[in-house]
Amino acid sequence: MTDLAPEDAKLVTLARSVRARNGAAEGAAVRDLDGRTYNASTVALPSLKLTALQAAVAAAVSSGAEGLEAAVVVTEASAVDAESLAAVRDLTSSGPVFLADASGELREQL
Repeated sequence: MTDLAPEDAKLVTLARSVRARNGAAEGAAVRDLDGRTYNASTVALPSLKLTALQAAVAAAVSSGAEGLEAAVVVTEASAVDAESLAAVRDLTSSGPVFLADASGELREQL
């Protein structure tokens, strides 16, 4: 987790943990404008499908978050999908979105 501020590194840890705990394809974590964090994994139900980042954003919004400072996705995918990025951008136009692999190694900052 090189080049990450401590609060962003914490998001990576949370995203890795929820991904591992749930055996999910992705884990994500977001930090709202008050410094509260929310994490989630991929949701794959017959009637509901959410990426981990969409689920984390939904958790933040349902808890009253009005904006985001930063977001992290931990996945083996090579990029953050457009729908996930759009969910974050609904709450921040400039907050970083970090992409990390399962080991927590930062691959990209959007």
